[in-house]
Amino acid sequence: MVGANAGTDATAVGREFLKDNAPFDRLPKGLQRYFLEHCELRDYTAGTVILEPAAGRAPHFYVIVEGRVDAERPGGGESGVERFQLETGENFPMAAMIGQRATRTVYRAGTNVRCLRLARSAFEHLISESAVFRDYCLRGVSSLLDQVQQDIQQHAAGNLGGDSTLDTPLGDLMKGDPLTCAPGTPVRGAVEAMHERKVGSVLVTDDDNRPRGIFTLHDLRAVVAGGSDLDEPLSTVMTGDPLTLDTDTYAFEAIVEMARHRIRHMIITDHAGRLAGVISERDIFALQRINLVHLTRSITGAEGVDALVHARSQVGALIDSMMAHGAGVEQITRIITLLNDRTVTRAIELVLEERGDPGVPFTWIAFGSEGRSEQTRVTDQDNGILFDPGAESPETVRERLLPTAWRINEVLDACGFTLCTGNVMASNPNLCLSLAEWEDTFRGMVGSATPENLLNSTIYFDFRPIWGDLAAGEALHQRVVEIAAGNSVFLHTLAGNCLAIKPPLGVFRDFVTDKDDDGVNRLDLKVRGLTPFVDAARVMALQAGIVESNTPARFRGLVEAGVLSAEDAGAFERSFAFVQLLRMREHQRQAAAGEAMGNRLDPDELNPMDRRILKEAFREARRLQKKLELRFQL
Repeated sequence: MVGANAGTDATAVGREFLKDNAPFDRLPKGLQRYFLEHCELRDYTAGTVILEPAAGRAPHFYVIVEGRVDAERPGGGESGVERFQLETGENFPMAAMIGQRATRTVYRAGTNVRCLRLARSAFEHLISESAVFRDYCLRGVSSLLDQVQQDIQQHAAGNLGGDSTLDTPLGDLMKGDPLTCAPGTPVRGAVEAMHERKVGSVLVTDDDNRPRGIFTLHDLRAVVAGGSDLDEPLSTVMTGDPLTLDTDTYAFEAIVEMARHRIRHMIITDHAGRLAGVISERDIFALQRINLVHLTRSITGAEGVDALVHARSQVGALIDSMMAHGAGVEQITRIITLLNDRTVTRAIELVLEERGDPGVPFTWIAFGSEGRSEQTRVTDQDNGILFDPGAESPETVRERLLPTAWRINEVLDACGFTLCTGNVMASNPNLCLSLAEWEDTFRGMVGSATPENLLNSTIYFDFRPIWGDLAAGEALHQRVVEIAAGNSVFLHTLAGNCLAIKPPLGVFRDFVTDKDDDGVNRLDLKVRGLTPFVDAARVMALQAGIVESNTPARFRGLVEAGVLSAEDAGAFERSFAFVQLLRMREHQRQAAAGEAMGNRLDPDELNPMDRRILKEAFREARRLQKKLELRFQL
């Protein structure tokens, strides 16, 4: 049964709805009044068909105010039907309205439902007059994700008393009048200019104002200590080919690069490569109150295990601060990766100082989430060793390396990287191997798709070298991808295995949850939320021969390989990022509350916007799995 309500009721209900639901809450006041004047309030009893293909070109746009709408349309799978649900705040039939066609879906009231209904002409007026609404109609959940990010950044700017965040272009932060000299300028003249300007460096530029080098007080000390003539030209003593970033680069990129290369100043160029200015770590961190470079130096310069553990204890506060500043998920995970890599490197160096050089070159390899550069503050160890036995037998070298590997695992455990309960660690003899042994191991996984090998492939096929002979580690990775790409039976089985973990979308409820010991129903954001994206991206990337372990980078590589459209890959990448963001927020909450950190979340505690986006993210995961089914004919 369908009921129409009076206009005054529609206006009152609509006003309350618009206030709290995106993107309507972002409409200008005039367009909100237009919406209220042209909408109808409609009630539908459970079981009533609200809209179906037989209605012809979709005449109305529906926004759900209360209740649940059950939707059914032709799809893949054994039944040939796809079913999904829409709840408060969601709308339909967007694609049909944009395409000016009949819907392909039957929308039925799953419970008693109340909707705001807008005629096609009013819908088209809103699209033409509102960029916000038009963007939402065309990009859907992606526009809502942008809105969430903007809200975070605005909140951060309010707290900090400024408008800049880590997404600020360097062109807005740099100082545009750096000291410069020509390559032929004598060292003496450059030093006098530095003294007059009270600066510690001078940029060496050519006739087109392009940076060719930098000369610092550190370089001056080397000149004096080496007995060089102060009348020598700068070109003979400067540091050539300096690192540069352009004006459009975001501040967070400068933070990462300055920390990675252990430098205090960054040269900024315009799009033509000409000098635009410089920025110092002080410029960024005085603005952001985040001293990543200082923390990185504390880690890399730790004089002992205790000092390293103390430096690592500050990482959580840094992550919290970055999240408060509105940094994106990929930005945060890149910085976590940088700090983790520095920690692993220093741990290895300290152990080698403590125990002595084992006398054999080896490479430290990271697997799993660390291998994908997707770690958060909750992580365990997944690592191995690649070594060159030289003239010795692998067994002899392994016996010498394993005690060192175990001590490294112990130090990393003290730093917060918990020991792996599955023993996926370098101290495991099966993971401390020569190049030939590693290749045989991977050939064995690919050649026999047993349940154990399929499980192992989800860990070991995501790897990267962190310390030692990086070229050897990268060569092994390239070889592994070639081995996997050449075995279609393995890839087909691996793809089928990916479908075992379904996104937690329910038929009768919006999310599928499991009851924990405390009686609360929660869903696992890592296993059920992230894994469908990670697994599908892995197998599709392996098939395409993409030597990349990071999930977002794999999606981008799949676009370049012609496997995915840019639109699809972007939707999958943004959805993956949102689930990761919720996971990071939950870790942040757990840490602040002194709770044991885990990946289980009560979806009922999410605000309406986050619930809505999370549901859409899981739908994208399901759509990705459908593409996997079609690609591998599963």
